[in-house]
Amino acid sequence: MLNPLKENIKAFEDKVEKVYKAESDERNILKGVISELQIQSKMIQEDANNLTKALKGDSKKQGNWGEVILEKVLERSGLVRDQEYRIQASLVSAEGGRFQPDVVIDLPDDKHLVVDAKVSLVAYERSISAETEEEREGYVKAHLASIKNHIQELSAKNYQDLYKINSPDFVLLFVPIESSFSIAVQKDAELFNFAWDRRVVIVSPSTLLATLRTIASMWKQERQNRNVFEIAEQAGFLYEKFVGFLKDMEDIGRHIGSTQKAYDGAFNKLKEGSGNMISKIENLKKLGAKVKNNKQIDIKYLDEE
Repeated sequence: MLNPLKENIKAFEDKVEKVYKAESDERNILKGVISELQIQSKMIQEDANNLTKALKGDSKKQGNWGEVILEKVLERSGLVRDQEYRIQASLVSAEGGRFQPDVVIDLPDDKHLVVDAKVSLVAYERSISAETEEEREGYVKAHLASIKNHIQELSAKNYQDLYKINSPDFVLLFVPIESSFSIAVQKDAELFNFAWDRRVVIVSPSTLLATLRTIASMWKQERQNRNVFEIAEQAGFLYEKFVGFLKDMEDIGRHIGSTQKAYDGAFNKLKEGSGNMISKIENLKKLGAKVKNNKQIDIKYLDEE
């Protein structure tokens, strides 16, 4: 009878211990987050610079490579693939058109962020290789125009309005090289506003990594909240079980009392009163009834005659 109650108490204790341990681990992890972000951002930037040089001038390869860098950022963010983000997820618009954004990031409360990584860096690479300032200036303008053109194309897709996408009113445009991002902003200080007016937010590896780290922290908090909720549910369940247990014990006590009363009544009928059953049975022996092994009724019952 006590085993179910013991099991519920043990499960409750285990859950509380798990939450406390998770909170302790979380505090230890947070101590190294800032330095880790700096290291990871530097690694991503080095990867970006090296790969861009290798793929210089090939727009298609650069688009694919932008997706590769985006995946590296995601892997270092603390988010789990196919649990907290999806790559190349197939989505459908209200008109029935099919779209495949580079990444869909899942947020708590069934919300989402869409990330695109197909921006071209051909003009940016040519600006770096330019031999004269005039050529460089021309390629920087072309680079800015390329980003703006991609912003307009991305805006026209309306990813945030796709079926089963509960997204903020914007999408993220990932620019995989920090310097290509900064040179465009230096050229046009209104680039952010230009993108925002078209429901697009431009992010670089470092800003995206910081954003994703925040989202990862949100997920950890969400899991903690779920654990607290589960503890509250188990505590309520345990309380209900305990109330039921007390009621069962009261019922058992009443039944024991009733059984004792019935027992006493039945036994009294055997031993009390003139010519009671015990005295009659004992009298049979006195009259010569044959008894094996010389068995005898306990004298305490005979004394009460």
